[in-house]
Amino acid sequence: MASQRGASDRIDTSVVHPARRYDFLLGGKDNFEADRESARQIERHMPTIRLVALENRWFLHRAVRFLARQGIRQFLDVGTGIPTSPNTHQIAQEIDPTSRVVYVDNDPIVLAYARALLTGTDEGRTAYLDADLRRPGEILDGPALSEILDLTQPVGLLLVAVLHFIRDEDDPEALIAALVDALPAGSFVVASHVTLEYMSPEEFAAVRAVAERQSAARTGVEFAALFDHPRLRLVEPGVQSVSRWWSDEAPEARPAVEDVACNGLVARVTADGG
Repeated sequence: MASQRGASDRIDTSVVHPARRYDFLLGGKDNFEADRESARQIERHMPTIRLVALENRWFLHRAVRFLARQGIRQFLDVGTGIPTSPNTHQIAQEIDPTSRVVYVDNDPIVLAYARALLTGTDEGRTAYLDADLRRPGEILDGPALSEILDLTQPVGLLLVAVLHFIRDEDDPEALIAALVDALPAGSFVVASHVTLEYMSPEEFAAVRAVAERQSAARTGVEFAALFDHPRLRLVEPGVQSVSRWWSDEAPEARPAVEDVACNGLVARVTADGG
C-alpha cells in the first residue's frame, strides 16, 4: 500500500472531488472549500441533495445487514469513499464478528484515511485496495483481495453510489460482468445510482453542468440494464428508490421518491444461467 504521505501529496484541494463533496453532504469534515461550493451549487438546483446522500448511506447500511442475514461473511466494497462511521465492516461485524471486508477506491484522500478503515474486530479482517473500477483486473488481482477474501465462497459485492461516475464509453456493463464472473453462486450484488428522471430538463441540465462526472446519471430502466447478466437475478422489488428498500428498518418516515434522486437494487448471483 502506498504511504499516507504519498497519498496526501496527490491531493489537490483546489479541485472538486466527488468523494469529498459527498462527505460534505453527509455532514463530514474531510472536505475543502471547492468541494463545499460545488455542493452548494448543486443544492441550489436540487434542494434535496443532502437527503439523497443520507438516504443512499442508510440504504447501504440496510443492504449490508440484509446480506449478513443471508449468511454473507465476505464483502467487496468498491468505491467506498471517505470513511463515514458506521462503515461496512462495522455493520457486518455487528452481526458476525468474523466478517471480512475489502474496501476499494482510487481516491488519494481515501487512501490517506485508509488507516481509519482498517479497524475491525479481532476475529474479522479488513483491508484497503487502491484500485479503479474501470480496471477490474486491478481489483481481482490485488493482493489485499486474495489475502482477505476467498472467492470460492459467497461474497457481497457493493457498488454503492459509484456507477454514475462510469460513463457509457467506459462500458459499465463489461466492468460489472468482469466482477460478477469472478463471484461464486450464492453471492450478492448491491448497487445504487443517481437518477435525475424526476427533474425537469432545465433542472437536469443545471445539475449536470455542476456535477461534472455525475453526467452519467441514468434512469431506473438504464440502471437495471447494466445488470442484465445471465448469472444475476434481481431481488424483489427490483430497481427501487433507495428510500423504499426495507423501509420498515429505516430510521424515520420515508420521504417522497421524487425527493430522493437515487435508485438501488440487490441481485443474487446464480450458477451459470441458473
